[in-house]
Amino acid sequence: MRIKPIAAAALVTATTLALAGCATNETPAAGNTSASGGSQTLTGVGASSQKAAQEKWVAEFQTKNPNITVNYSPDGSGAGRSAFIAGAAAFAGSDRPLKDEEMGAGKFAGCAADSSALNLPVYISPIAVIYNIEGVTDLALDPEVVAGIFAGKITKWNDPAIVKTNPSAKLPDATITAVHRADDSGTTNNFTDTLNKLAPSVWTVPASDTFPADFGGEAANGTSGVVQAVTGGANTIGYADASAAGSLGKASIMVNGKPLQPTAEAAAAILDNSKTVAGREANDLAYSLDRTSEGVYPAVLVSYAIVCQTYKDSAVATLVKDYVGYMASADGQAAAASAAGSAPLSSALQAKVKTALDSVK
Repeated sequence: MRIKPIAAAALVTATTLALAGCATNETPAAGNTSASGGSQTLTGVGASSQKAAQEKWVAEFQTKNPNITVNYSPDGSGAGRSAFIAGAAAFAGSDRPLKDEEMGAGKFAGCAADSSALNLPVYISPIAVIYNIEGVTDLALDPEVVAGIFAGKITKWNDPAIVKTNPSAKLPDATITAVHRADDSGTTNNFTDTLNKLAPSVWTVPASDTFPADFGGEAANGTSGVVQAVTGGANTIGYADASAAGSLGKASIMVNGKPLQPTAEAAAAILDNSKTVAGREANDLAYSLDRTSEGVYPAVLVSYAIVCQTYKDSAVATLVKDYVGYMASADGQAAAASAAGSAPLSSALQAKVKTALDSVK
């Protein structure tokens, strides 16, 4: 198993060398995509939110397929999409689907000239609002307050708006240090989309992969960087995939007057109330998330595997179909849930992902 940062140029070289000897007419044996007995390598780059799940997926998949090495580099969603577009990765992990303007034939170096990409959901997880305040073990925040903190409009922990929903907490008269992602991040996209949908009067800018520069705060690279900054600081707050929160406090978000914790169950409910993006082909499973439904924890990311509809190399297609197929299977989803606390895809959605992968060439 290898989960490590890899430079884009090295990715191109490694993928080319590893897959150059794969015959295009290989038929995988059951449970083993390396039927010829040769060693093969599959490279993915992308969302750091998937890191814990990918470590588990890689270990389980390679145990069943000892002739295959899977390299997943959790460099962030933006890095993953860039690597996939450049042909430096066979698939990307992304905490948002490709936008309409990013789709289309001829835009992806590893795909056939007439092929676009498919966005396939593989990982559902809540985004936790993490905090480190001495003596505070429970914290409930209105969406408007969360938006105000990260927009730099609420700057003290004993601000009346915070005290209102935490009357028993010993909130200090201390400056809030809000930590956000420095890199191009799908987690930031989902988090800012949540703030814009639930507190539009405060968070007036639309969802974005990059955190608004004029809102201030402290910047850190990747999920691990945000967690480290919040952990190592005092009176800090940030946002990260809930699986990475560790021992940090996780604030409840008030929705319709009810405090909701970032649990897998509350996160999973969001897809039941959401629809796929209009105008996409049937096998593209990009979702437009409804974050305002009753009982749904709103700050949720649905992380995708972005793959070619048709690959230039059919051997690469076989590897991608087998590995991503495992990720989205019942066994793969159970493995991710145990390792990362993610919410498994429903059986109906698992079936849709399988149908989409069956169409990949």
